[in-house]
Amino acid sequence: MVIGILQVELVIGDAMSLKDKRRVLRSVKDRLGRIGQIAIAEVDEHETHRRAVLGIVTVSTTVPRAQSTLSKILDRLRENRLFVLNDHQMEILTGH
Repeated sequence: MVIGILQVELVIGDAMSLKDKRRVLRSVKDRLGRIGQIAIAEVDEHETHRRAVLGIVTVSTTVPRAQSTLSKILDRLRENRLFVLNDHQMEILTGH
């Protein structure tokens, strides 16, 4: 079993309230969810309306497949004009 973990920090420049932030994050989750086989959650900066930290995970049978899925997610996040991808960390865990 291979688990891919991606943590991303987003800056949502146009968000004037937590409601605006939630609208953007809902859109992000819907779009990324179409990639398949991933789970997404807001993991930090819950009360800050212009910043969000998301945790994204995928489970796969191979390291290259997990890396590919997370790379696709990063590409999609970089292309989105609703926010700026400020930082990210990726980790791949393998087990027996």
